[in-house]
Amino acid sequence: MSQVLQYPLHNILEARCRLGEGPIWDSTKKLLYWIDIFNHRVHQFDPITGENRFFDVGDVLGAIAIAGQDKLTMALRHHLAFLNIKTGEVTPILEVEKNLPNNRLNDAKCDTQGRFWFGSMSTVEKPEASLYRYDADGSLHVMETGLTISNGLGWSPDENIFYLTDSPQQKIYAYDFNSVTGNISNRRIFVDLTQESFYPDGLTIDSQGNIWSAMWNGWCVICFNPQGEEILRIKLPVPLVTSCTFGGENLQTLYITTASVGLSQAEIDKSFYSGDLFAVETDVTGLPSYSF
Repeated sequence: MSQVLQYPLHNILEARCRLGEGPIWDSTKKLLYWIDIFNHRVHQFDPITGENRFFDVGDVLGAIAIAGQDKLTMALRHHLAFLNIKTGEVTPILEVEKNLPNNRLNDAKCDTQGRFWFGSMSTVEKPEASLYRYDADGSLHVMETGLTISNGLGWSPDENIFYLTDSPQQKIYAYDFNSVTGNISNRRIFVDLTQESFYPDGLTIDSQGNIWSAMWNGWCVICFNPQGEEILRIKLPVPLVTSCTFGGENLQTLYITTASVGLSQAEIDKSFYSGDLFAVETDVTGLPSYSF
């Protein structure tokens, strides 16, 4: 039986961004990185001081991952690039899906071996999106095709299961995962939300293997146990909840990004804090963000 948990919810940054997304926690620097997709910004938030700085990367930005000291890997509209977070310099790596001008790159994460997994997004009419794996040796691998919006991805704590979200299809899929080879197989439906009015977006996974999925148009984050059963939801004061990650000193703070894009003035009046950054102190421990 699911419960609505009344964890204390904090609005930690009144960002009012258009499409906040992709939060990752840097355990070394004790900083939260997150993005504003349509404003082309990579944000760096210090939860101790409350200071937030950003880098304009000059293109639509789908996702980021840590890439060692003072560097991030980015999935931009049609290419991968590095961002130097000291200088703001953007260094292109490779182009992806240039032949699909209506597509763009979307959510991403690194696995424990440092491989950068990222997807693209297309339309329901033309499900031409894919999931890719970019390895440290510079090789690019197509891992899945026929998607609409490749979104929310992650791995179980034992690395035996890989999760992938297709938002318009309202499904979270599970695959068998081989951490040595980086291969996925045996896709099955893990969570089916086709009877709901909202859409699963970005996700994160805790140390117990529970999946925390942000719900676009759902005003909440829902936590599913490893059997795919809803066990709790965290309500937010905004409808467009986009992604989440665990951070903080003990990886027990759930950071949540939100969006304001596409909302009417009446909807914004009703959900004034849309686009802000939120945090919830939980009693569970998350998994760390891995570096490319």
